[in-house]
Amino acid sequence: MYDIVIIGGGPAGLSAAIYANRYKMSNLVITRERHGLLALTHLVENWPGEIKISGMDLMEKLEKHAVSLGTEIVDDEVVKIDKKEDGTFNVITKGGKEYEAKTVLIAIGMERRKLNIPGEKEYLNHGVSYCATCDGALFTGRTVSVIGGSDAAAKEALLLTQYASKVYIIYRGEQIHPEPLNMEAVAKKIEEGKIEIINNANVKEIKGNGNVVISVILDREYNGSNELPLQGVFVEIGSVPNDTLLKPIGIELDAKGHIKINRRAETSVEGIYAAGDIVDDPFPKQAITGAAEGAVAVMCAFEYLHKR
Repeated sequence: MYDIVIIGGGPAGLSAAIYANRYKMSNLVITRERHGLLALTHLVENWPGEIKISGMDLMEKLEKHAVSLGTEIVDDEVVKIDKKEDGTFNVITKGGKEYEAKTVLIAIGMERRKLNIPGEKEYLNHGVSYCATCDGALFTGRTVSVIGGSDAAAKEALLLTQYASKVYIIYRGEQIHPEPLNMEAVAKKIEEGKIEIINNANVKEIKGNGNVVISVILDREYNGSNELPLQGVFVEIGSVPNDTLLKPIGIELDAKGHIKINRRAETSVEGIYAAGDIVDDPFPKQAITGAAEGAVAVMCAFEYLHKR
């Protein structure tokens, strides 16, 4: 019987584990993917105390910190949470394991949003990717595209300029909207001819030769054609919550599927807390806010256990 079982091994989950150890709460982290989506980020420049650090290096530091204090980490996927009559929980995993917990923290993050267009699934890992950090080097000297207009999309494009000969940013809106510093970096790459932005355009199809991607089809003409020849498509159009774990236990969600929490990181189910990208935070998804929510959740879970 753990004082708290933490579901998710990203910034929120590992920060929560660090605080759980400081409160002498027995804790277990169960994670489907170690380190979460932040590990796929090429460069993090807004984590206090780290001027520049890769997402993977930052997450490895957080994990090492938590483990050094006593946290146990299990690589598995939680598929069900059952609340028992005495108010404690059974946490059941895909691997067939069952863990007992007095409280639960859900920090499962988000899943990458898909385009759901012809060719996307067929050419996955054959020109279609969701991670420039993982696959960028495979496109050295080639022409690629990043689909999306967020800060994350701009950062993906900037990383890809280190490998690709040309990077197109394809965005459905009037103008991409990265953070000002990243916009300046993109503008510089545009001047150098490394990046080109195609606004007000959607990719309708990814075409290939049966083996690899050869072009994308746009919903409007660009330079006299709807077909844009390239060899790589990097999709960065945001993320969506996975609510299959949440709905059966009755946790209240917002219209977009995020977990509703209060300032104490409490959900609508007593004893269950939530933190990180999965919650209904009005601010853009950031590692530092997720880490803070994880810390708050554990402090409040500690108080809750003492009251019980």
